[in-house]
Amino acid sequence: MIPDETALDAFAQTLAGELRPGRTIALCGALGAGKTTLVRALVRALHGDDDAVSSPTFVFRNRYEGVPPVEHLDLYRIESPAELAELGLEDAFAPDALVIVEWPEHAPSLLPADALRIDITGVGAGPRTIRVGGGAAV
Repeated sequence: MIPDETALDAFAQTLAGELRPGRTIALCGALGAGKTTLVRALVRALHGDDDAVSSPTFVFRNRYEGVPPVEHLDLYRIESPAELAELGLEDAFAPDALVIVEWPEHAPSLLPADALRIDITGVGAGPRTIRVGGGAAV
């Protein structure tokens, strides 16, 4: 259970310590579950700063420079696989970058088979439950 943003930051810090360049995270949850908030916490844990982090809902892709660079994709507005080819999002999956994909269910063919799945449940100001890779809830 993640009761507040302090606990989310602690979770992100622990997760960041386990992530390596080339890794892809499939970030799942309802609208308002806190997916972008988790991305912000991860970037802060990895880079020490989260000022550049914003939801890429309308641009589909943001890159946050640092070590490793973080590619943040938001596929919420993807309606068909044909759109993926036009957007060139596959370029985000560089071996030196960490890739975090919100709404991966909108384009499952884009993700590598070994993507780490993180599910967030809960919305609004209440607590969240986070499941990593289908494992135990946090």
